Amino acid sequence: MVTLVNRAKMTTATTGTGTITLGTAESGYQTFTAAGVVNSDVVRYVIEDGTAWEIGTGTYSAGTLTRALGESSTGSLLNLTGSAVVYVSATAADLSANIDGGSAATIYIAAQSIDGGTA
Repeated sequence: MVTLVNRAKMTTATTGTGTITLGTAESGYQTFTAAGVVNSDVVRYVIEDGTAWEIGTGTYSAGTLTRALGESSTGSLLNLTGSAVVYVSATAADLSANIDGGSAATIYIAAQSIDGGTA
């Protein structure tokens, strides 16, 4: 299972298809570490480099992130240009994971009272 955190989005000056060295947090966001990611955590990441994108899982370690491709706009790991952003994000696979032993096709939605009635 991957580690998910809130509002972690960072720059990277990394080029090529290898391990990413994370830079600074984007304005209005926090670093992976400030969001709660610790060494050896596996996170679901998204990289955006211009109009190209990559989604995968990566292991965080001391300001770096390995890359294991899930999918991308190019069909392979992006060849980063040095001006990409990377952030932690849930994907459809994370949201439909079979957590309780039931059918992964079963979706449970929490009921909420909108009109003052009971849920």
